[in-house]
Amino acid sequence: MSTIAETAHLSQARRRRRIDGWRWGGRIFLVFMLLYTALPMIWMLITSIKSGFAAMQFPPQWWPDQPTLASYQKLLDPQNSVGQDFLRFFWNSLFVSTATTILSVIVAVPAAYAFSRFTFPGRNFLFFTVLLRNMFPAVIFLVPLFILMRAIGLVNTHGSLILTYLTFGLPLAIWLLKGFYDNIPVQLEQAARIDGATRFQAFVLIVMPLSAPGIIATAIYSFIGAWNEYIYAYTFLSKNEQLTLPVGIQRFFSENTTDFPGLMAASFMMSVPVVVLFLVLQRYFVRALTEGAVKH
Repeated sequence: MSTIAETAHLSQARRRRRIDGWRWGGRIFLVFMLLYTALPMIWMLITSIKSGFAAMQFPPQWWPDQPTLASYQKLLDPQNSVGQDFLRFFWNSLFVSTATTILSVIVAVPAAYAFSRFTFPGRNFLFFTVLLRNMFPAVIFLVPLFILMRAIGLVNTHGSLILTYLTFGLPLAIWLLKGFYDNIPVQLEQAARIDGATRFQAFVLIVMPLSAPGIIATAIYSFIGAWNEYIYAYTFLSKNEQLTLPVGIQRFFSENTTDFPGLMAASFMMSVPVVVLFLVLQRYFVRALTEGAVKH
């Protein structure tokens, strides 16, 4: 009996060591990924509080002797040309991203619900056709879309970007929401219909609250995609007052010199809204991905 007990104890100890090894390996990997993603942001922040001379030193000065917020003050001061341009670019990006997000949710919610709940001829073919666009790089559609926008008079307007971002963001948004609606029991809507609610009322009162995490995840995805996009904004917009942030911050580059502290400050401020948005709403994003991926 003692031999059996000792064997079981040794087996349990080996199993515990294997589990502990995997656990510590996972922790080390997470620390590595945290450093991999956080260090560029930290270096960008440190460079933004340096002077122009300190930012150009080699070997690099890891922490400035005299930190300064001059770059941020210049960007946020509407009295100088740099501040005026930066604030204009910021509000342009905010307007385009917000409008794209609202339209994406308005279109994706009923479309995904129709694919999930209704049966109609060609439903599967149409659904996979919607996803077909994501098989191709976005740059392939650059010239055709520019010709289309010029034909309908939307070049050098924010409408061209909103329509383009809406086109690119809708396939994944519809796919994400459809998976989420598939996971919501249809019996809940049937019970509401028995109690006298119309289909629309059952959708608004029952399905919409339960699908809130999926809708929020769709909104996050649409906002981040529109906020960070560069190629189409660079192609469709040429007027300075219409530029968005990804295109506008290239003004810190010049032929002879580059304002690295100003560039890093602008880049850091550009990343703040996206980081804050994701940190505040990340639990809804993760919940939507996990619940929409598994159908009970």
